[in-house]
Amino acid sequence: MNRVLITGAISGIGLATSIYFLQKNWTVIMADKNTDNEIMNQIKEIFDKQIMFIKTDVSKENEIKNLYNKIHSNYGGIDCIVNNAGIITHGLLHETSEKIWDEIMNTDVKSIYFTTKYFIKDMINNDGGTIVNTASISGISGDYEMPVYNAAKGAIVNLTRAMALDYAEFNIRVNSICPAAVRTPMLNPDNIPKYAAANPLKRICEPEEVAKAIYFLASSESSYCNGVNLPVTGGLDIYSGQPR
Repeated sequence: MNRVLITGAISGIGLATSIYFLQKNWTVIMADKNTDNEIMNQIKEIFDKQIMFIKTDVSKENEIKNLYNKIHSNYGGIDCIVNNAGIITHGLLHETSEKIWDEIMNTDVKSIYFTTKYFIKDMINNDGGTIVNTASISGISGDYEMPVYNAAKGAIVNLTRAMALDYAEFNIRVNSICPAAVRTPMLNPDNIPKYAAANPLKRICEPEEVAKAIYFLASSESSYCNGVNLPVTGGLDIYSGQPR
């Protein structure tokens, strides 16, 4: 049975992805620094034998090491990592504190380094696997007043390419998804109408739509995709900006 680790798994894209993988009969290890017992109980009623939740702050190496030890002892390794944990901030760069800079970089980018450091050797020894990183349209284009988030997601985009080159010889494919605005707790509900109006499809993305893209990149359905940063944007990234 296929085994997947999903970080940032308790809400939004991570939760939708966890449920989608469970529906596809994968064993899912959900990692998140937050807990929601009501959600977990609901999921376990349906998928009890296929799921494990491990409270983890992915920005801390000792917690990733603990996560690895628990997964290794229970499952002997994993077949896929979905590096989905992430946080966001707004504001001009010169007004951003070092604390905020470090929190964004550690959660969004450094966490991928940690999961790779601890889990990649098992993937190599088990003849391969897949890694899917959650980047963003903000990693392939710039936004007003989001420089730290843009820097973090841009780092993930190129880190994905570098990892794809380095691990391809071990039959490990590394790709990322780059969604536009998604209906998650990270998105201010008051901003949904303007994000929808700016999109060619005139709506924002649903978490389940991103989950399906993640599954595609994680599974054998994308067997010749490697180093891809897949836009899931409704076409928002294709416009040149010139007037009609």
